[in-house]
Amino acid sequence: MGREYPSYLNLVDNGELAARAEEAFMALRSCTLCPHECAVNRLKGEKGYCKTGNQAVVASYGAHFGEERPLVGTHGSGTIFFSWCNMRCVYCQNYDISHEGVGNPVTPDMLAFFFFELQEQGCHNINLVTPSHVVPFFLKALSIAASEGLRVPIVYNTSGYDSVDTLKLLDGVVDIYMPDFKYWDPEIGKRLSKVKDYPGVARKALKEMHRQVGDLVIDDDGIAVRGLLVRHLVLPGGLASTKEVTRFIATKISKNTYINIMDQYRPCGQAHKYPPLDRRITPEEFQLALDEARAAGLWRFDRG
Repeated sequence: MGREYPSYLNLVDNGELAARAEEAFMALRSCTLCPHECAVNRLKGEKGYCKTGNQAVVASYGAHFGEERPLVGTHGSGTIFFSWCNMRCVYCQNYDISHEGVGNPVTPDMLAFFFFELQEQGCHNINLVTPSHVVPFFLKALSIAASEGLRVPIVYNTSGYDSVDTLKLLDGVVDIYMPDFKYWDPEIGKRLSKVKDYPGVARKALKEMHRQVGDLVIDDDGIAVRGLLVRHLVLPGGLASTKEVTRFIATKISKNTYINIMDQYRPCGQAHKYPPLDRRITPEEFQLALDEARAAGLWRFDRG
């Protein structure tokens, strides 16, 4: 019998998906889900860097048409926006969600209900936005939903600040990884996103993601079914180090990596306090970023 898609369907009948969820929940007793390794007991409601205790918090969910082309298709990407984050990007475009925690706590049963609603709307996937700190909760929800008829791929839409150990729990669960690769300079990551060693963490995370799912596979209808899709937001003043980031992706991941070089940066949150983040990027800065990505050998670009 051939492999079933989405991949998580292979883990339902043998109980493996439920076991992964249980293992992730146990990690909450002294939380090391993400690279911060806060070691708080989230099962008892204690909160560390992500400010999330024993329930996921959801800001909104619904069909979204502003994502990359292979995710959106004709019926949209079924996005679920999780509140809070394991980063503190000063320019975050969802500042009220990521920094202020706007949203409502949900149980795994409620999350499973959201999954089904999105599937019934015809969404091509379930797109988990900022999921790094809520892995146990969505694994439990997926275990419930998959046993009751969920059949669409899971997109893990992340900042790239992910623990390899946690990602290994998602091997065979997630079909599409969509990480950011924000910076190459660790000092810039520390200053602008308040995390230590962002580049080193992201490099390891992307390698693990690609090991699991490979290059992005797009079906005859133009819809992504499996693989890695990388986002890179161009920042003013070259802060994102596009040349170094894209060279790494081309040489250490794959020249066939599907990448979205994004030009939509605008000052949000506290960006006005961190020049040159107080301005949009120029057309010249964006064109330079594209040229650097092409020079690195990348060629699969999202066109919006």
